[in-house]
Amino acid sequence: MVESPAGGSKTSLALRAHPSTPAPRGTALAFELQRMDDGGLQLRYRLRGDLSALVLPAPSVPCRADGLWRHSCFELFVRAAGQDAYTEFNFAPSGAWALYRFRAYRQPEILAADPAAPAISVRRDAQVYELSARLELATLPAAAVLRLAVSAVIEAADGGLSYWALAHPADRPDFHHPDGFTLTLPMDGAPRN
Repeated sequence: MVESPAGGSKTSLALRAHPSTPAPRGTALAFELQRMDDGGLQLRYRLRGDLSALVLPAPSVPCRADGLWRHSCFELFVRAAGQDAYTEFNFAPSGAWALYRFRAYRQPEILAADPAAPAISVRRDAQVYELSARLELATLPAAAVLRLAVSAVIEAADGGLSYWALAHPADRPDFHHPDGFTLTLPMDGAPRN
């Protein structure tokens, strides 16, 4: 279990590919989290390696879309500590995004209203690809402590997919697995609407 510091401080962690889905040689993925003063979260996924060996589409018009996990996609799962319900966020290199709510392990809920779109930005050079996303406090579960599962799907140029996470508690990649929520984030004092 890893605990993230409160407001303003940053946490940086390394993700690892699931052993059954190796990544292209020399590829590394890190995650950085910062809780903002207004209680929202700033996320940064930093991918290093031979980017020409990966499929990372150029940004386009941001939109909500399903099935983003079938290609390169950065993900965050969030639940209130001690609860079974959780929220899944997906961020694609194209700027497409998705938000899903679950009442328990892989039991989806219908969203009552359209969620606020995350602010997604991308920076890229020859060896480093960064995707940043800003989540508003209203999209997060109301809780004093959140548990997070951080993950990503990375598509190789040959079509192969590698599944990355802070923890892989199962023999097969399963980002929804309850034991994958290994990052603890205190939200005490975060403003609520």
